[in-house]
Amino acid sequence: MSSNDAPLSGTTVLDFTRVLSGPYCTMLLADMGARVIKIEQPGRGDDTRAWGPPFVNGESSYFLSINRNKESLTLDLKSPTARPVIDALLERTDVLVENFRPGTMNRLGLSYESLADRYPRLVYCSISGFGQSGPRSAEPGYDAVIQGEAGLMSITGAADGPPYRLGVAIADIVSGMFAAQGVAFALLARVRTGRGQRVDIGMLDATAALLTYQAGIYFATGTTPGRLGNRHPTIVPYETFPASDGDFVVAVGNDEQWRRFCRIIDANALADDDRFATNRARVMNYDALRPLLVDRLRARSRNDWVETLKGAGVPCGSVREVSEVLADRQLEARSMIETVDHVSAGAIRVLGVPIKLSDTPGGVRSAPPALGQHTEQILREDCGLSAARIEALRTERAI
Repeated sequence: MSSNDAPLSGTTVLDFTRVLSGPYCTMLLADMGARVIKIEQPGRGDDTRAWGPPFVNGESSYFLSINRNKESLTLDLKSPTARPVIDALLERTDVLVENFRPGTMNRLGLSYESLADRYPRLVYCSISGFGQSGPRSAEPGYDAVIQGEAGLMSITGAADGPPYRLGVAIADIVSGMFAAQGVAFALLARVRTGRGQRVDIGMLDATAALLTYQAGIYFATGTTPGRLGNRHPTIVPYETFPASDGDFVVAVGNDEQWRRFCRIIDANALADDDRFATNRARVMNYDALRPLLVDRLRARSRNDWVETLKGAGVPCGSVREVSEVLADRQLEARSMIETVDHVSAGAIRVLGVPIKLSDTPGGVRSAPPALGQHTEQILREDCGLSAARIEALRTERAI
C-alpha cells in the first residue's frame, strides 16, 4: 500500500526508541505514512529482538508485532563517527522520538535544548517513566511498575483477591498512543507557527489519565476505589456472568435496557422490585441482585444468551479467547489482520491499522525490518556517503 496519500506522507521520523512505548508510537506514525528510520545498536538492536519464545525463523514475535512500516539503521551512538551521520539525517528530519531515561540524550549530545536552535522545525518527543520534570523524573519506567504506581493494579482483580496487572502492557501502550497524538498536535501547530516543540510524555501521567471516573469517584467522595472483579462501580448489571458453557458480558446501561433484560431472562418480578427498578437502586442492592441473576443465567449456553439478548437490544458479548477474536470476520472485513512478507521470517500476520480515514488512509505497507536491513541504503541515499566510507564505518563498528 502506498503512503503517498496518507496524512503523514512526506514526514520523516528519526526513531531512537526501543521496547514498547516508543516503538508503538513510531509504528502509529509510520502507519499514517511517516517514514520512520529506526536507529538500533549494531549487532544487538532493539531489546525486544531477543524477547521470546516464540520466534519466527529467528525473529522475535514481540518485535514483529510493533515495528512494521519502519527502516532499520544500525548505528553506535557512542561512536564519534556516528554523529555526522545523525547530523545528516537531522537535516531532513521532522520528528525525533526517544524513550531513554531522562539525561541519556543529553550525554549523547542530542538533547532537545542542543538541537532546537539548529533545527527549529524539529518536533522532539520524549517518553519516560515519570516525565522530564518533577521530583521523580530520574526514575526509570517499566510497564508493570507504572501499572502499580498509577493505581491500575489496585482496581484490577477480585474484591477478595490480590491486585493484578492487565493482560497487556497498557502503561506502555497508552504512553505510545499519547506520544503519537502529541507529535501529531505539534506537527499541526508547526503549520501555524513554523516551529517545532518538545513533546514530553510521562508514563505515570499517561496511565493516571486512564483513571477517569475512578478518579472522579475519589474526588467526589474522598473514598479510595477498590477492586470489584468484573463489576462496574456505578452501573448494574454491567459485568460478566457464567452461562452453562462459558462466561459472557452483560452491559445494561439504562433502566429501559434493564426491563428488556428482565423480560428476556423471564424475571419480570425483578424489574418491578423497588430494590432493582432503577440503576441507583441496583447499585445499592447489588449483593442481593447478583445471586438472583447468576441462578437464571447459568441455565442456558453462552451463545444462546448472547444471540437472544442482542436480538432484544440488550448490550452483551462473549468472553472470548485471543484465537476467537483473531478469527472474527468483522476484523477481517475491516483489514485488521494483514499479511506481509518479512525478509527472513517469510509471510507473517500482523494487526492492522485501527484508525480508518476515508480520504487519506494509513496502512500496513511493509514488514518489520531485519536488523540493519536499510543501513547501506540510508547512508548512501540520505547521508551521501560513498561505498568506501560506509565500509570504513563498518570496520570501525560504528554501524
